[in-house]
Amino acid sequence: MNIIEWLRVIFLGIVEGITEWLPVSSTGHLILVDAFWKTSAPEVFTAEFTEMFDVVIQLGAILAVVTVFFYKLNPFSARKTKEQKHNTIELWKKVIIGCIPAGVIGILFNDLIDKYLMNWLVVAIMLIVVGIAFIAIEMRNQKVRPSIVKFTQLSYKTAFIIGVFQLLALIPGTSRSGITIIGGMLFGCSRFIAAEYTFYLAIPVMFGASGLKLVKFLVKGGGFSAEQFFVVLLAMVVSYGVSMIVIKFLMQYIKRHNFNSFALYRIALGIIVLIVGFAVGL
Repeated sequence: MNIIEWLRVIFLGIVEGITEWLPVSSTGHLILVDAFWKTSAPEVFTAEFTEMFDVVIQLGAILAVVTVFFYKLNPFSARKTKEQKHNTIELWKKVIIGCIPAGVIGILFNDLIDKYLMNWLVVAIMLIVVGIAFIAIEMRNQKVRPSIVKFTQLSYKTAFIIGVFQLLALIPGTSRSGITIIGGMLFGCSRFIAAEYTFYLAIPVMFGASGLKLVKFLVKGGGFSAEQFFVVLLAMVVSYGVSMIVIKFLMQYIKRHNFNSFALYRIALGIIVLIVGFAVGL
């Protein structure tokens, strides 16, 4: 690959690291980059490799979550009291329950999703739809005080309901973090709790999704070339570093701001993609 193509890989890692945690859809943005910035190395970025690459590089972002929230997520920390360890284990149970809907449906319908939904038009529509949903939920929350302001108040039922919302994230352009935040806020979670819970949900969901895509690629594609391996590794490392910054930024941002700015960005981007996509005949 030439230098431009390696810069494209770095750019994809940056896009993943930023958009995985902001409620703007990482998969949707990666699909848009693939659509509007065509690869000059089709022998490396085959259709099968690209499909796998767009999911597996999310592992870098997931490892950033584990790093940032390691203490909170570690039920065996010697610094925690017995009650804190119990609460951490309870939190993991709620995370697992929240992952069940997307895990089951994702496995059953993975091929259909890849065939019919992985395109720029679906991304554009969902960017707009979820952007409007964010504005609506923020308007509602101006009049409603959250009832869940700490994880011990999050019931198993609510955790599962948020997991059902996560099903919509199987549609590219929805944003897994975005739709679970909307679900959490709709069912009583504070903005902060909804955002942090969606980070935790990402760990098993994205490890599972990445594993599924990797196995599918190895079975169909026959394995990595050396160049493909380093392409994935580079993008993962970049997404990890960028995610470390973005996660900390978002958790500070939502202490003082709502999600309307992200909603407006989604709507504007969706409209632009529709106009440009149809204009150039993608």
